[in-house]
Amino acid sequence: MAKRKTPALSQLELPIPRHRAPDRNADKGGRSFYFFDFDDNVMLLDTCIYIFAKAGGNQIALSTRRFAEVHRHVGRAGIYADYEIRLDDATGSYRRFRDLPAAELDGQAQPFVEDLQAALAKGDLLWKGPSWDFFYHAVFNGRPIAIITARGHHPDTMQAGIDLLVGARHLTATPNYLGVYPVSHAGTRLALGDRDGRRSIPELKKAAILDSVRRAMASFGDNPHHRFGMSDDDPVNVALAVEAMTELKARYPENAFFVINTSTHPVEKTEILANRTTVEPIPAASQLHLFD
Repeated sequence: MAKRKTPALSQLELPIPRHRAPDRNADKGGRSFYFFDFDDNVMLLDTCIYIFAKAGGNQIALSTRRFAEVHRHVGRAGIYADYEIRLDDATGSYRRFRDLPAAELDGQAQPFVEDLQAALAKGDLLWKGPSWDFFYHAVFNGRPIAIITARGHHPDTMQAGIDLLVGARHLTATPNYLGVYPVSHAGTRLALGDRDGRRSIPELKKAAILDSVRRAMASFGDNPHHRFGMSDDDPVNVALAVEAMTELKARYPENAFFVINTSTHPVEKTEILANRTTVEPIPAASQLHLFD
């Protein structure tokens, strides 16, 4: 199993400002909207994904980061050629990324809440992801945010887990949620138009970005001074996020759209312009205000 990145590389080591900063275009009625992938981006959780031997039923637990590296080869080639991914929500590969039925909890928390509690029992440097300080900045300043994750928990479960961060004073307030999109959740898939359950996670994340901007315009007005950005650590998701933002730029040419790729060091910022995109590395000291 690949080793997790050292803390010095896995998070943005930034000073946290204690003064509130207005949106860059606040004087024009503009808002800055922050969209975040959660796992390996905001937080480093030990939630495992399981792959199963095709014969015999033996299973191997993989970290999310390791799974991202090898999942295309599972059942096809390499050391996991004789293994497979199983999709049963209760017993399959992603069972820790789904809610348990209430009758099965027996007083325990949902898996997401359990894993977040376990992370908080460790030192800060072991659970803060590469976008943690960015996330903190958005929450501290009341920016409207969306959580867009591959997980399949109910949105309320995701918020209950994040509430633990507030209770432990790692966050100063409950986030100003524009939306919570666990895109593997059946209700979220349906709301995003995936009625037959065939759309991929990157496609669903793209749909969630489009829906988040729709919600922003409906709630805060169709203002050309709004700014939108998505932060993700998976290159495939980043590519679909760029596609989403490119479509949005065509629809809203005066608004600013960005995608932040936290899988690179330094972090890369893609800005979507009218006829092209620009990609630039962003030094750590400049990252808190990427969308402001």
